[in-house]
Amino acid sequence: MSRKPWDLAFTADPEEVAALRRIMRHHLGLWGLHDVTDGAQLCVSELVSNVITHVGAGTPATLVVSMNGTCLRIEVHDPDTRALPTLVEATSDAEGGRGMALVDAVADRWGVLLCPDRKVTWCELETRLTSPSGHVDDAGVTRAEALLTLYVAAKLSCEVSSSRLIRATAEEAMVAAMTDFLRWLRAHGGDVDEVLDRAQTQFDMEDEWGGL
Repeated sequence: MSRKPWDLAFTADPEEVAALRRIMRHHLGLWGLHDVTDGAQLCVSELVSNVITHVGAGTPATLVVSMNGTCLRIEVHDPDTRALPTLVEATSDAEGGRGMALVDAVADRWGVLLCPDRKVTWCELETRLTSPSGHVDDAGVTRAEALLTLYVAAKLSCEVSSSRLIRATAEEAMVAAMTDFLRWLRAHGGDVDEVLDRAQTQFDMEDEWGGL
């Protein structure tokens, strides 16, 4: 799966935070990274809130999301190179800095890059990817890929198995197989509902015409 970096310019206002969280969830769903969605949304909220609090509401900023190996990298760019994020101890009574404490607790690492015209506050979250372009290591996904291989081989060889399963056992096997296929599809960024609709349409057409 190709996970190309993307960026989004926005205005650092409290009203924008919820929209940015939804956009993050949508993109991570397409990337099959459901396991880090909650953490990523929290990090986006806190990084943007940090800009609002310490740089000012209405600041033009940019959200940049990419992969660094098998880690998800989130960056928030803003034009103020003086207001640096600080980490405050959880027991401190100070009001500032708690957002970065949350980022520090959720992310595997974070930091700040200073450029001539902007500041980049970033964090990275470990994923369960087996490779940068692979899918999340999941037993259901692995089983689905094995089933896909067997299915394609069976279609090509046109061999008919002589074994017969009782109806209840066959139905259980089919439900388990379809569940794994849907998990494989979601892990690769597919739209489960759309594919189910297409499959139902194709099934109905073939049923009507007696098979194609």
